[in-house]
Formats: sequence, C-alpha cells, structure tokens
Amino acid sequence: MAGLEYGLNDFRQIAAGAAVLGSGGGGSYADAVRVLNELEQRGWSGSVVVQPYDGATNACVLALMGSPDAADTLTLADMERAIAHTVCTFEVATGMALGTVVPVEVGPVNSLIPLIAATLSTNSIAWVVDGDGAGRAVPELPQTTYSGCRALAATPCALADDARSPEAAQSAVLRAPTAAQVESLAGGIVATAAFGSFSGIALWPSNATNGYALSEGYLFGTLSQAHALGEYLLAGSVPRRTVDVANRIAELTERVATPVATNFYITEVSESTNASSLDAGIIRLDNTPDPINSAATVYLYNLNENLIMYSSEQTDPCVIAPDSICYYSESTGRGFSNATDDLATYFDFRTGRSTGLAVSVIKVAAVPAFTYAPGVLASFATLLRKIGFAGALPYSG
Repeated sequence: MAGLEYGLNDFRQIAAGAAVLGSGGGGSYADAVRVLNELEQRGWSGSVVVQPYDGATNACVLALMGSPDAADTLTLADMERAIAHTVCTFEVATGMALGTVVPVEVGPVNSLIPLIAATLSTNSIAWVVDGDGAGRAVPELPQTTYSGCRALAATPCALADDARSPEAAQSAVLRAPTAAQVESLAGGIVATAAFGSFSGIALWPSNATNGYALSEGYLFGTLSQAHALGEYLLAGSVPRRTVDVANRIAELTERVATPVATNFYITEVSESTNASSLDAGIIRLDNTPDPINSAATVYLYNLNENLIMYSSEQTDPCVIAPDSICYYSESTGRGFSNATDDLATYFDFRTGRSTGLAVSVIKVAAVPAFTYAPGVLASFATLLRKIGFAGALPYSG
C-alpha cells in the first residue's frame, strides 16, 4: 500500500493546516511550533510513513486529553513521556503491540501526537493512519466517527501522565460500554491535580478480535489535507487572503468553505476550565479594534473547540457545530486555537484590548460521514444545550 513519508518540515505544515481546520481546538498552535522546534534542535531528521489503514495492523486512537491552557508550557519531553507511558499502559491492558496509531481529531497538537509517537524508539509503532474521527477538533469523544462504529469498542482505554520515569508514572485503565461513559470517567481523572488537567489517552483498539474495525470507523485523508493546507499557507511570501484560504480548503477537502467574518478583531475573551478539563469560553470579535467604533460584532461560544457563532446583525446563529468554525488571520498568515497562548497574539489579556491584528472566521461544512455517524449529532446537541442553544442542528432534518 503506497504511503507518504513525512519529515520535520511536513510536521510543521500539518500543524499549520490543522491550526485552521481544528475549529479552535485540538491543542495550541504555539505549543506545536515550540515542540517541533525542539525536535529540530535535537537533530531529528527521520521520516514517518502516513497511509490509509490496511485492515491488518494492530491500531488505536492516540491523543492528548484535557485543557490546552493546562498544557500551556507543553514541551517535547512532556509530550514524549505522556505518549510513552500511555502506549505502554494500553499495550499491557490489551495484550497487543501497536503497529500504527490514528489521530482522534484534527488540531495543531493532536494531529501531531501519532507522528511523534512513531518517532520514538520505545514502541513498535511503524506508521500513522491518514485520517481522524471528525475532520475537525471536538470537545468530547462521542463527537467522533469512532464512537459511531458499533464494531469498534472504546475500551480498554489507557490514560497516563507525563511523569519523568515509568516508575513514577500515574496511569489508569478504563472499561465502560460507551464512549460517553469513557469521556465522563476520563474527564474526572484528568481534571485532578495529580494529572495536571491533561494526559495521554489511547482507546478504540483495532485488532483481529474485532476484525480490525478501525477500517469502518475513521475519516480517510484528513491528515494529508491538513498537510496540503499548511504547505499552501507556509509557502506564501505574504499572508493569504481569507477568501483564498477558504477556496483552498474547499479544493482540498471537497467541503463547502465560506468566510463568515473577514478581518475582524478580538475585543473580549471570557474563559474558564470546567470540571471535565474543558476550557469554556466566549470570544467577541468586532470589525474595528476598538469595540466602541464597531459596526458589526460576532460572538463565538466554545468548549475548547468553537461550537456556535452569533452575529449582532441576525437572531439565528451564523454557524453551528458540527460544521467547523475555523480561525485564520490575514495579519499573520496562520490559524490558531482558543488556547490562551494562541489568543494572546490577537488579544492583549493585560489591557483587555485587541492587539490590532486582524482575525477571520471561515465556516467549513462538516464531512458527510461525520454527520451520519450514529450519536454524533445527538452528542453535539447535548453540548449546545449546556451553553444555552436548544434549536435544530444542521443535518438533523
């Protein structure tokens, strides 16, 4: 089976593309850049094969879970230790050696986690699956195609922290009938002070026992799409226009992509971390740096990831999940997340004012297979009710 070989520069392109496609979540882009700079400073010059799942290799979903702001100073060593401890715990729990892993979602950090895992000599992971479970970043495990695949059980699920040695590592193995129950259990554990509000997570084992069920449970091509978008962004001598980025997304993903706010400014940020280690927030954007002079205002509501966007010019939402609500800046030529270190480029938390750098929002239609997956729309509806929206979701009719 033909595969792509991705090296360090490709990792950077993936992080840049995923920072747009991640819908405000999936980890901090600043963290991803810092980690990849560390990988370069270490002298790593290898490559990782990325290809479709072959339906014959032991696999699982591998990610970091928790609050991006709790992982605000994430280093390469932190990431590698969390991965190593999690993979070890998972392999002991399942009795299988992993040959490949797949991202849980699209995002600056979580698109990289399987790639970093494949660079480590501490495991047998030989390649990475080109895909994920959502085509965007999502707040919780049930909002994935993995959760909607009946043949793919979520557990055993392994959690582990980033302790400096295997002997000091704290880990947990969870067993539960549904991804929603795993999310509840895992969220409670990761939120504890002992774990520091983030950890590695491995789940949804795919092996001979379940007929390598991952084959039917993932969205193919999303990792290479992030790579191609990042390549486009990083190749520009000047930042791309928002409309051109939207058009490129549509070409690469075959999903409708539409700018819904172009060159606005972040003028207010309200964020807190809830009991499940999700950063809940409201982001206000105005069409002038000073909101006093604004003629148009939009609000983004998020739980790590953007879920809904309202405009001052209409009563109905402009965009609702599962559609993606993607950030892009014509000032920097990059996407970003809702993590504080990413937002700080565009919003001065000390003064409570915009930094003067413009921000755009692009609506990207959800992958059809994502909306069809059992339970995905119902799970999004539950999340949206928690932040005050009880209306109909796209694709639910």
